Amino acid sequence: MEQFALDAIEAITTRPPEVYDHITVDALTPVIGAEVSGLDLSKELTDEQAAEVKRAFLRHHVLVFRDQVIDGEQHKRFARHFGELHPVALAPEGSDPHILEISADKDSRNVAGHGWHADGTADLKPSLGSMLYVTRTPEIGSGGDTMFSNMHLAYEMLSPAMKELLDPMTAVHNGLLAWEGATPPPEYDVPVNVHPVVARHPDTGRKLLFINGIYVSHIEQLSKGESRAIIDMLVKQITNTALLSCRVRWTPNTLVFWDNRCVQHHAIWDYFPHSRYAQRVAIAGHRPTA
Repeated sequence: MEQFALDAIEAITTRPPEVYDHITVDALTPVIGAEVSGLDLSKELTDEQAAEVKRAFLRHHVLVFRDQVIDGEQHKRFARHFGELHPVALAPEGSDPHILEISADKDSRNVAGHGWHADGTADLKPSLGSMLYVTRTPEIGSGGDTMFSNMHLAYEMLSPAMKELLDPMTAVHNGLLAWEGATPPPEYDVPVNVHPVVARHPDTGRKLLFINGIYVSHIEQLSKGESRAIIDMLVKQITNTALLSCRVRWTPNTLVFWDNRCVQHHAIWDYFPHSRYAQRVAIAGHRPTA
């Protein structure tokens, strides 16, 4: 490993531990993810609990809450501690406009969230984060894990020269690309927006790699060939660098909250023909800035 990449990892792994008085936080890996216990999400959080969850969220980027029995209103109430709710695109008529139902079974031919990505980056204001609540896991007792990757560290592990190249660049995020050749329904207003390749986290100011293999069509400042080569290199950095990631193994009644601004995720579909069911609530975000 190059020294600059090692320095980036050590800057995270040598941080002093944080102290929490109202929750328990156990890291999943040294660089991303933590399990949070000591909370019952069916009940209203105290101000002290909410503040500590927010602090853990900014440090670990992915929080796992196990053995939570909650309904849709309690799910949304927890999400509102972090901001307004982000509406579901193409919500079925009569459904809750803020709860996306995600299921897979023997009749599924694809699953939501497969492939490394951040959610909805073609939007002008991509979501701040998502809370996915899984109530049914595959009957075989395993499968359906989700992986999460730290985009702060993905940027920080790049060479100084590559950072200097990428810092001023912008990329086009096209919502049509996520349909993979299929035609979206006529009522869907396909979003296309330009975002910085390197953004700053709005709460911490820390730089992060804001590139998305599912949505990005090209980098504006480069030729078509150069753009494709750089995008492919950055996507490979995300998908092939195990040190960036953590893996969450789902158990029934687990809720995972991740920061969509600085995390990519990948749902592993390794349980066909078995079933899984989840509900997702997203939180409204802001336009990414460099």
